[in-house]
Amino acid sequence: MHSRSHARSMVITRYGVVATAHALASQAGAEVLARHGSAADAAIAANAVLGVTEPMMNGMGGDLFVLYWHAKKRKLYGLNASGWAPAGLTIEHLRRKGYASMPHDGIDSVTVPGVVDGWSELHRRFGQRRWKEIFQPAIFYAEHGYPVPEVIQGYWQVGPEALAHDKESQRVYLPGGKVPAVGEIFRNPDLAKSLRMVADDGAKAFYRGKIARAIVSTSETHGGTMSRDDLAEFSAEWVDPISTTYRGWSIYELPPNGQGMAALEMLNIMETIPASPDGPTSVAELHKKIEAMKLAYADLARYNADPRFAKVPVKGLLSKKYAKQRARLMSRDRGGDFAFGMPSGSDTTYLAVVDRQGNIASLIQSNYIGFGSGVTVRGMGFVLQSRGALFSLDAKHPNALAPRKRPFHTIIPAFMERGDQHIGFGIMGGANQPLAHAQFVSNVVDYGMNIQAALEHPRFTVGERVGRSILLESRVRLEVARELSAMGHALEAVGDFSTAMGRGQAVLHDSRTKVNYGASDARADGAAAPEPPPVKW
Repeated sequence: MHSRSHARSMVITRYGVVATAHALASQAGAEVLARHGSAADAAIAANAVLGVTEPMMNGMGGDLFVLYWHAKKRKLYGLNASGWAPAGLTIEHLRRKGYASMPHDGIDSVTVPGVVDGWSELHRRFGQRRWKEIFQPAIFYAEHGYPVPEVIQGYWQVGPEALAHDKESQRVYLPGGKVPAVGEIFRNPDLAKSLRMVADDGAKAFYRGKIARAIVSTSETHGGTMSRDDLAEFSAEWVDPISTTYRGWSIYELPPNGQGMAALEMLNIMETIPASPDGPTSVAELHKKIEAMKLAYADLARYNADPRFAKVPVKGLLSKKYAKQRARLMSRDRGGDFAFGMPSGSDTTYLAVVDRQGNIASLIQSNYIGFGSGVTVRGMGFVLQSRGALFSLDAKHPNALAPRKRPFHTIIPAFMERGDQHIGFGIMGGANQPLAHAQFVSNVVDYGMNIQAALEHPRFTVGERVGRSILLESRVRLEVARELSAMGHALEAVGDFSTAMGRGQAVLHDSRTKVNYGASDARADGAAAPEPPPVKW
């Protein structure tokens, strides 16, 4: 008899693995690998399917970030495909419209969608299959439909409210005027048409062609500022990843405007105190991580911004000396009050791919809040994201709204390695992400968990009152929660496997044995799908 604390086994294979939050997307990516596609090809194919099957989470109207490990070159590449604010979207413009803070939805929360150019750049550099081929699964599901799964159906419940101010959105995403039921077939023929245009003509169809014209027309109808130049002049950016070490492992994130530096700073602070021998959900370990999170997030809220517009002191924030200074502020037996402001809530999708050569794509893509801005591009079948909501209207803040500036971004992919072990991982969900990354790393490094166990283990995250409340999964022992509460932590209990903790995926490549491993979070509808064997039937 064998007993263990996690429910699922890892997928282990000599061939590739695709791990996503939706089984159909994982399957599509695995099929691309079987046709000699690279990790990049499979990631794009899977992401395109997710845009069809998780429409409130992601899609062509969203943004994208990627970390890509090239096994042969032993080099990690970073891609920032987050869009900038339209030239006409200024603080003065919003003040004239009566806004005291950035709108959370509607056309004035929309920045240029970066995902399609991100796909194009990723494929140009690392793709092996023809561009047109990798969109065929997504086109098929958009045209012929797919049965709506359980967790996604739950997220769809925000639809009536989120889409209330746009009849086009209601037509596309609320067929018959209601949220699709679990198992109901949902079709989106307009999105199939848009995907075909991108498959046939590349990114130019989106940024300069018919889709671009539809985006601008839709924006004008809603009183927005998006212009053809805003779209045509945008390009994704290849960037150098940032990193730290944690007890012998190298951990990588993307630089600002994303919040990856908070995960690294949190790990640096955690490293100053030995891991508790009582386990990851012990009082001492949870207290340490909660306090480290507060300190890192306070710095994040103060400094994070588009580095093309503001000086972000990444090197200083990630120094081990600074981590020791911050750690001295922590009490061993009381919860501190390190005020910070962070956005909560996010609707995002993350996927991880490893191919048979050991290349790894760690990719994250998002519309931000459920169904993004709530505005669907006329006749094109996809919503526009609401990433502009994360700008500040305080002109003195580093993250102040400005034309052609990228906002603070919550979505972050990650990568870690030591020796022969290379892991692409991510756990989506707004402010949850840096602290979830740090917990995953600790589970692997401090407690020797495999990647599936590390994803499934009980987690904590920030609550609605960010910085003032902590959500804790009910699998954590009651006496632990009581002792943490007595220390001053404001805890709120949630379910055993709560989506508030994010929905993670992970892949691992062992470069010595040439074996690949995949893991998919039990908090989602997804799966880690292995590449089918090279059998001729």
